[in-house]
Amino acid sequence: MFKGFYDLTSGMLSQTRNLDVISNNMGNISTPGYKADTYVDTTFREMMFSRVGNRDKTQTEEIGRQTMAIAPSTVYTDYAHASPEETGQPLDFAINGQGFFQVQNGEQNYFTRNGSFIVDNEGFLTLPSHGHVLDRNGQPIYLGTDDIQVDGEGNIFRGDGTLAGRLGVFDFTEDYQDTLLHAGEGVYASEAQAQPVDSPVQWKLLENSNVDMVREMTRMMSSQRALQSAAQVLKIYDQLMTKATTDIGRV
Repeated sequence: MFKGFYDLTSGMLSQTRNLDVISNNMGNISTPGYKADTYVDTTFREMMFSRVGNRDKTQTEEIGRQTMAIAPSTVYTDYAHASPEETGQPLDFAINGQGFFQVQNGEQNYFTRNGSFIVDNEGFLTLPSHGHVLDRNGQPIYLGTDDIQVDGEGNIFRGDGTLAGRLGVFDFTEDYQDTLLHAGEGVYASEAQAQPVDSPVQWKLLENSNVDMVREMTRMMSSQRALQSAAQVLKIYDQLMTKATTDIGRV
């Protein structure tokens, strides 16, 4: 009976973590380039149960395995591309294909599909709160103005026709799940070396989030019901144990 406390408590903790992931997805449904996460759990331990005798316990008989508790395994990110949406803003960009924009903050580089940029006070093309956007050669792009023109290869021209730089698109040869680490809403860090790629850049468009609101709502209701059910059964366990110690224990 006591094992049920571990099963139910671990189940409640697992569903709470799942709800946190779902809430984060729903909160970022309007974040350009955001990729949906899925929480995955696993069994903490499997134990072989055997039938034994009352006195002679040498002749055991295996009757099956049983899991002891649920433990978190990983958070899987769906890097599938979402459709772009036209914004008409001169500092909005979307990648048509594989790859990420690279952003530099000090010595740290970040990668993102979010192309909603601004020009900071120093005149550099910037992803707010994360750093300067890099060109194909890994250098910050200085604009000094938002009066720009951009071609399909990501070359950015100022209003006077001078080339400010080519917007860099970078990709990894390794699997994204093993390469990218979450560093914010739709922003990732990586220790792997990214290489420039020739994916086209679409100007005045932003890639939508790939979060499916209907799917997330369904997952949220299912997780909430599982959490409530575990809490109710845990309460019954507590009542049974109280009765066992106060009533049966007196006999």
